Amino acid sequence: QVQVVESGGGLVQPGGSLMLSCVVSGTTLNFYAIAWFRQTPGKERDGVSCISSSGHTLYGDSVKGRFIISVDVSKNTVYLQMNSLKPDDTGVYYCASKGSDRVSLWHWDYDYWGQGTQVTVSS
Repeated sequence: QVQVVESGGGLVQPGGSLMLSCVVSGTTLNFYAIAWFRQTPGKERDGVSCISSSGHTLYGDSVKGRFIISVDVSKNTVYLQMNSLKPDDTGVYYCASKGSDRVSLWHWDYDYWGQGTQVTVSS
């Protein structure tokens, strides 16, 4: 059974940085797409970034140039480096995976989800 576990959330001041980690267990990262989503109360999960086994990456418009997604296949871990954080980046960040290498920021494309990690950007 595939399991997804996020970590690294917390409270950070505007302009600061934070790195989230996503460990995917129960499978090997041979053929995949793994994405990060952000959700705030009353809203749908918005796609933040995605990376695939084919080497493609995808970023949401609001995070382009600020966030960087990367993967360490040996550790089954995907990272999201978040820089120049803004209050609008606040939310619960979810990691999700699927057994297809097509990059996507649509939440309905993903099969396995973590429990989420809270990120709060505030002074």
